[in-house]
Amino acid sequence: MSEGKPDTRLVEAGRRPEYTNGIVNPPVYRASTILFDSVEAMEAANPPRDGTLHYGRSGTPTTWALCDALTELEPGASMTRIFPSGSAAVAAALLTVLEAGDELLMVDSAYGPTRALCESVLKRFGVSTRYYDPMIGAGIADLVGERTRAIFLESPGTYTFEVQDVPAICAVARERGLVTLIDNTWATPFFFPAIAAGVDISILACTKYIGGHADVMLGSVTVKSDLAARLDQTRRVLGQTAGPDDAWLALRGLRTLALRLRQHQENGLRVARWLREQPQVARVLHPALDECPGHEFWARDFTGASGLFSVVLKGGGAAARVTLIDALKRFGLGYSWGGYESLVVPADPVRTATRTEYEGPIIRLHIGLEDPDDLIDDLSAGLASYPSG
Repeated sequence: MSEGKPDTRLVEAGRRPEYTNGIVNPPVYRASTILFDSVEAMEAANPPRDGTLHYGRSGTPTTWALCDALTELEPGASMTRIFPSGSAAVAAALLTVLEAGDELLMVDSAYGPTRALCESVLKRFGVSTRYYDPMIGAGIADLVGERTRAIFLESPGTYTFEVQDVPAICAVARERGLVTLIDNTWATPFFFPAIAAGVDISILACTKYIGGHADVMLGSVTVKSDLAARLDQTRRVLGQTAGPDDAWLALRGLRTLALRLRQHQENGLRVARWLREQPQVARVLHPALDECPGHEFWARDFTGASGLFSVVLKGGGAAARVTLIDALKRFGLGYSWGGYESLVVPADPVRTATRTEYEGPIIRLHIGLEDPDDLIDDLSAGLASYPSG
């Protein structure tokens, strides 16, 4: 509906009158069986398509509204499909573009479950994976072989937060006829419209910032027009769907995404800048700080930063890291991120193609919506017992 600026699109997107019936928010349509008035009406609903009730797995106005909204956030996109988790979305996207005998170029800083998918299911199905340095940029052309069919990006990368030169990699892919996919969960399309930057498929773990309240599991895949039919077929034959309650929660979260992301950014930078001045800290891996690998690409391509980053500690070891984490009172110890709460986890990057030596152990922080002064006080107390070199 909206061609307005990003903040306006977040408010207006997905609110078609036929989905809302005059209500501001689309209702939660829970459905499995859809009843038809006649055989003719039933046959007219085939094949399944958005906007026409067919069967619960094919969607309802609640899920269609979310798909529309996510598509509208990505200029140049044609369609979005939602899945029960971010990992499910990654799997569906890769299965859409790969077949037996193909080679996938996978960024070496990828999310753990994405790497596990490559090393298990894709390998069993005859797809080989070649990992590449996230900072390779246009040099990825040297890795493209006869069997290469797709390049997977994640920018910034898991745990180590390298920002990739996405336009350069996409330019190589276009020249070689390859499909590009990106896990864009960290920035979301609000801070980095990936398809406008040249990517073919943009994947989100909507569990994180889209939902924003630590109460939903959801993933999405948004594609250009030439991949829409293939993605839709993959979703249907795999039987992948997301429930209307989860879709409704994501729609609710979407409306405040701009406000939340800006506050996560402000709080995160405040804490990150404080941390890099502490004697126990070797460096802070935050894309908006100039010491982070690929910071120049973040400054060029992104309009903001979220609240997730890593801290490389100076000296110490695994036991000292455990003591520090266990001493924190305001940071929850738990998986995921993107909710309103601050979190911490120990970070141990897995690499196959690249090796980076760090000065000490790494912790990953998600800075939530608490007062950053309280978070700094908590970190200060935790760092007090950590060796400074």
